Amino acid sequence: MSGLFDKINVEFIDQDESVQVVADTIRNTDEIPERYVRPEIKADTVVFDDVGCNLPVIDMSRLLNPEFSEEETAKLGSACEQWGFFQLVNHGLNGGLLQQIKADITEFFSLPLEEKLAVAIPPNGVEGFGHLFVFAKEQKLDWSDMLFLTTRPVEERKLDLWPTKPSTFR
Repeated sequence: MSGLFDKINVEFIDQDESVQVVADTIRNTDEIPERYVRPEIKADTVVFDDVGCNLPVIDMSRLLNPEFSEEETAKLGSACEQWGFFQLVNHGLNGGLLQQIKADITEFFSLPLEEKLAVAIPPNGVEGFGHLFVFAKEQKLDWSDMLFLTTRPVEERKLDLWPTKPSTFR
């Protein structure tokens, strides 16, 4: 993934402070930094009907089955366009493994900021902990910190950016 950005000559600026620090500051001052305010974006009205809101569910086995793949691909496209996310079922991943991954991520994001910064996104990097795709100091930022890691292909993994806490993370 990072090789892709190298090829298109993208330059990222140094990472600013974590959203965790921003949230702590707001608690003390009640002032939201301008970089996080987006007055030009109006929130869509949330409409609930009698049916309710059902998260789109995409069936991986149907995506891989030529008999159903066209229909399931259309559902996937609609879920991405209308919702921006979906639940994937029948993916073949072990439930215990998924629970361990969730526990590890939860524990990582619960660590003190100093420990998370040990795997901070380096200058001009895309992998690690922090804000992603920050191109300019005046750029509006999202209200999220993230941990982005390449897993495949294996030879592109940057294990120095993989957390060592919790010990089961790697």
